[in-house]
Amino acid sequence: MKINLLELLLVNLIKSLALLNQDIGSEMPVPCSMTTSLVATPRLAVGFSAAATKGLFSNQELTSSTMAVDELVSPVERLAAPLNLPVFRAGLEAQLARHPYFRSIQVTGKDGAPRWVTTPVNLDDHIVVPRLTGDPDRAVEDYLASLSTLPMDHTRPPWEFHFLDVRTAEAAATVALRMHHALADGMALITLLISSARSAADPARPASAPPPPARRTGTIYAPPRAALLVRVWSYLLLAWHSLVDVASFVATFLFLSDPNTLFKRSAADHGEPRRRMRFVHRSFSLDDVKFIKNAMNYTVNDVLVGVTSAALSRHFFRKAGDTKTRGIVLRSILPVNTRPTNSLQTDVDMIESGKSTAVRWGNRLGYIILPFHLAMHDDPLEYIRKAKQVIVRKKNSLEVIIIHMAVEIIFKILGPKQAGAYIFNSVLRNTTMTFSNLIGPPEQIELCGHPVAYIAPSVYGLQQALTVHIQSYCNTIKVILAVDEEQFPDPRQLLDDFTVSLNLTKDAAAKASPKLIRKE
Repeated sequence: MKINLLELLLVNLIKSLALLNQDIGSEMPVPCSMTTSLVATPRLAVGFSAAATKGLFSNQELTSSTMAVDELVSPVERLAAPLNLPVFRAGLEAQLARHPYFRSIQVTGKDGAPRWVTTPVNLDDHIVVPRLTGDPDRAVEDYLASLSTLPMDHTRPPWEFHFLDVRTAEAAATVALRMHHALADGMALITLLISSARSAADPARPASAPPPPARRTGTIYAPPRAALLVRVWSYLLLAWHSLVDVASFVATFLFLSDPNTLFKRSAADHGEPRRRMRFVHRSFSLDDVKFIKNAMNYTVNDVLVGVTSAALSRHFFRKAGDTKTRGIVLRSILPVNTRPTNSLQTDVDMIESGKSTAVRWGNRLGYIILPFHLAMHDDPLEYIRKAKQVIVRKKNSLEVIIIHMAVEIIFKILGPKQAGAYIFNSVLRNTTMTFSNLIGPPEQIELCGHPVAYIAPSVYGLQQALTVHIQSYCNTIKVILAVDEEQFPDPRQLLDDFTVSLNLTKDAAAKASPKLIRKE
């Protein structure tokens, strides 16, 4: 197959320039284990799990981020009402008829490239209703963990619904969707969820989509009003930061590895098939996060990254018994949505009008390396300030665009199987964790007639021991951890550190902003 590299470069450049107007954190890693709880009289939880494969749909070739690794996504949704399986099943049948993409399997074309082709679907093959015994919360958690060791059946479309009809502390039932990452990334899954749901307050009305991410600000993104010298300096900084970030990414792929800490999977464990992962989560008030944001005049992303840094630091130094160590940096892989900023609402509108095949399913992600500095600060707000510095610095770089373009070209030349798995797994092995932040529906929704209490996405199949997903829904922030069971025997301790860190940060913000407290 002949490839015009100049044409390919220009096409990718045009596609990628839209990223300049998106905020970091606008796309979390695809939920490998997403839990959504429906809120009605009793609550129901629904979850999704997906694995990344190598392929595309309907004679489309794979993109660079579509099939790099064998990775599963598991969004879990919790339902607030008792599970009515016949009603839910009927809803799934109706949605399946709207989305031929999810009636497809991966095949190898004549040119050797993997593709998606439509196939007949027996819905019963994709519905699992296990019988759980013992403590309901523990039984649900153990069952979801067991899914992380099971391969997908690629003779049929790679997705499954697991209905866990037991009442837990947060929901009346749980629905887990296990899906191969090749089918959809986090933003695509949120699009699918919103287009399939109704408003819980008014079921006659479609669910509301979250607002598009804020446009970037700064001299290089503003109209040409600034002084020439300031603009020239800004472009020089942009070029320098981009060069440094791309060089760091390439070095990470080749040899640069994070220090061995309790968070990083050891080299001896890399490559082990089906390491069992456990998914745990905790809910936090979005109002608390916004209070800190307003008190410091920062963004929600700044606060979430800062609190994560504080929680990781607290956990590390407590376990290590050493608070004097300095200079430890854990690097995370942060997926960034490469779709246009208004794509979610546009895609939902296309689905509603019967044009599901025009929606950009699959994976449309770029990646950046986001560092977390481990330190014990006397002032909890210092973690937020440090996070702000890192995020501002990352925004002033073309790392995600350049890496996205380079990987697209490499994939076109070498193919996704050879290049994808090697590049992606090398970067994952040399970094410590994956971090993802995804915005969800701003109002409570109903899915197939069941109110959703919360959504908890996550992934498994990565060459890492820790993945942190942050998912918003209504007025709640859900922190979801996917952890290697052997490396994190008690992952709730890390969740406790998130709780303590957020509370300390809020208290510090309250002391620093008494006027804001009086207004509330």
